[in-house]
Amino acid sequence: MTESFEVHGARLRIFRDAPSLEGLRTAALGDFSCEAAQAGARAIREAMVVLKAEGFGAVLGPMDENTWGKHRLVVESDGRAPFLMEPSNPAHYVEAFEQSGLSVVSRYVSAVRPADVPASTTTAPAGLRVCNFDPSRAEQDLARIHALSLAAFAENRFYQPIALEDFLASYRPVLPAVDPGLVLLLEDKAGELKGFLFAVPNLAEGPRTKTVILKTYASRVKGGGSMMANAFHARAQARGFAEVIHALMHESNLSLTHSDRTGGKVFRRYALWGGRL
Repeated sequence: MTESFEVHGARLRIFRDAPSLEGLRTAALGDFSCEAAQAGARAIREAMVVLKAEGFGAVLGPMDENTWGKHRLVVESDGRAPFLMEPSNPAHYVEAFEQSGLSVVSRYVSAVRPADVPASTTTAPAGLRVCNFDPSRAEQDLARIHALSLAAFAENRFYQPIALEDFLASYRPVLPAVDPGLVLLLEDKAGELKGFLFAVPNLAEGPRTKTVILKTYASRVKGGGSMMANAFHARAQARGFAEVIHALMHESNLSLTHSDRTGGKVFRRYALWGGRL
């Protein structure tokens, strides 16, 4: 159940079926906006009072229901323009969460690197092939990606499963921007999906952008991620992209280590807040 919550100068939405913080019954505070930090902090604190009275033990925010939806705030930037599908916010939103009494519980970064950095030397696993996403069977391929995502991301902090129809609805709006050669499927000899990589041109810069965004990838086979990443970066170069954004990586993820090793330079940092009630 969700509920709009407002005080003078600020509003948010309470999502009562959120991922758990420290095993506690947790609600998410999302769809957040405020005119000034003080008003935003007051809205957060008053919503927390309501939730504590209902028996909740913790909150997370800003988060629209779970990590599949809009969540986290930009806390540090070098001034680079926002990229496609990236969260953006005024600085005083961060001040509101800082003043609310909550603490940062997860941090994320985005980095950029040249497209022509040499490929990884990791040995590709045997018996696998990299295939293109097929727009003519987009929903079938997305259903396969959804099933693999549920397994691949299950150990991620604040992970919560998402229904197939909700997953499909989240990707349908970006399908017109998809280059099938930049959305890769890793299959074994039997055609079973073992990994995927999703990338999209940074159309926030316009139709002739020279930047491509590596949004997410996952592999159920050791070495599969490097295999897909090598194929992706080679295709990005062939398409004339000058740089690659490694988007919205959790600070503890192996993808950040890989990005750093291949010349990735962090240009934006993000945070998610939470706390006990």
